Amino acid sequence: MVKEPVFTVGIEEEYWLVHRETRDLIEEAPSTMLAECGEELNQQVTPEFLQSQIEVGTRVCHSLQDARLEVGRLRRCVSHVAQAHGLAIIAASTHPFSAWGTQKTTDKERYAVIAQDMQGVARRLLISGMHIHVGVDDDQLRIELMNQASYILPHLLVLSTSSPFWEGEDTGLKSYRVAVWNTIPRTGLPERFDSYAEFQRHVDALVGAGVIEDSTKVWWDIRPSVRFPTLEMRITDVCTRVEDAVCIAALFRCWLRMLYRLRMKNQRWRSYAGMLINENRWRAERYGFEEGLIDFGRGCIVPYPELLEEMLALVREDAEYFGCTAEITHAREILGRGTSAHWQIETYREARTDGADHDEALRAVVDMLIDQTMYGVEDISVAVP
Repeated sequence: MVKEPVFTVGIEEEYWLVHRETRDLIEEAPSTMLAECGEELNQQVTPEFLQSQIEVGTRVCHSLQDARLEVGRLRRCVSHVAQAHGLAIIAASTHPFSAWGTQKTTDKERYAVIAQDMQGVARRLLISGMHIHVGVDDDQLRIELMNQASYILPHLLVLSTSSPFWEGEDTGLKSYRVAVWNTIPRTGLPERFDSYAEFQRHVDALVGAGVIEDSTKVWWDIRPSVRFPTLEMRITDVCTRVEDAVCIAALFRCWLRMLYRLRMKNQRWRSYAGMLINENRWRAERYGFEEGLIDFGRGCIVPYPELLEEMLALVREDAEYFGCTAEITHAREILGRGTSAHWQIETYREARTDGADHDEALRAVVDMLIDQTMYGVEDISVAVP
């Protein structure tokens, strides 16, 4: 009898560190901050490309409830340490008004190589993201699921959008982070491969040419992780609220198991050309859920709420299996009250209506993000190690 994959879950998030008084990003991280976080979190907290960023990662979780506890614990710890330095954290994929030209990179060899290699493109990377790892310990199966899961990535991006502003400007996009990220090589939708060996041969070609050291520098929207036996989803913005992040993790996990169930029946999700999926990727980046995505079977744009209900129906069995029905149906609440991108735009407009000038309204957006990043976090019980 074939053993089902473990489908464990891990969530990685990148936060911004802001001055509590100015609401601007810091340029240099406090020298002791990472060590102070590490006293409680050990290897679960790491520096990021910019000193104004800090990354956290959950332990391997066997339930979405455990994942929620973990994310709450990580946010709580980093926030408390930041407060001791007069700082706050925000979970959003761009800062509303900070300028990329003032940022300093972290003193780490990997980041120095990226900065030297990519020059001005790397200097503009004033963006943060969220990555979801789902345990699939069979290499061949990871490739098969990656090939089929690309279809759903724009649908997940829609639920996460948190980057409408760039250097003080409303960009008109719900995820401007994706637009910035698109300038980096080896990003976007993954290639399709017939086998894990074929994937590895392509990576080895780049390694052999001296272009990259390993597949950690293949930054597709979804990829086989080189560090863990997981399939890693990377397209999403970082969610400002914890429960939104957990919802997306639950949907991704359930979608992979649904694809696995099809496989066990000698079936598979239909493959679509990258040019078609990329059109939905752009619509998710530009509009979020407001203008719908293309249903390729019907050949027309379908309102996102209708697509969501279809998604929920497809993975209902898997949500029941994992005990996360409440987590996936939380997506309806996201549609009802908007994503972080909607809140940011609304906060800015309300502040202007109330008489605030442009800069004051942007600071109001940061205040909202600080509050919403910690929404409900203090009430989340500490996860048991």
